Amino acid sequence: MVKIAVLASGSGSNAERLIRHFAGHAHGQVIVVGCDRPDAGVLQRAWELGTPTFLFTSKELREGRVRKELEQLGVDLIILAGFLRLIPDDLVHAFPGRIVNIHPALLPKFGGKGMYGRHVHEAVLAAGEPESGITVHLVNEHYD
Repeated sequence: MVKIAVLASGSGSNAERLIRHFAGHAHGQVIVVGCDRPDAGVLQRAWELGTPTFLFTSKELREGRVRKELEQLGVDLIILAGFLRLIPDDLVHAFPGRIVNIHPALLPKFGGKGMYGRHVHEAVLAAGEPESGITVHLVNEHYD
């Protein structure tokens, strides 16, 4: 079974869908949700679904605490679901090809600073785009 960690910073709607999708799944399961904001709704959603959580600061992310925690849990795959921090190189190198980001618009057109959550959708509408989509990509050292 693939052990999945979800990292999120916001309300957790995508994290909830991932937890529900993999619940009881023979091939993979979300075993933990990590969050960098103590007031984020994702913590409550995960708790209500019985999924363990851990909270960390930006400093702890940069200094390797998150990497150590995920390695100790035996995590195989990390999914970024509305996670708003740059993933440090040590985490990228510890999980090569095993960190996936879900971005709520087509990159690179609607990426970069401030392009998260509803801000992305507002930008797409303001640009008059006839269509939109999502981007799911492997994470590397570059910020989307």
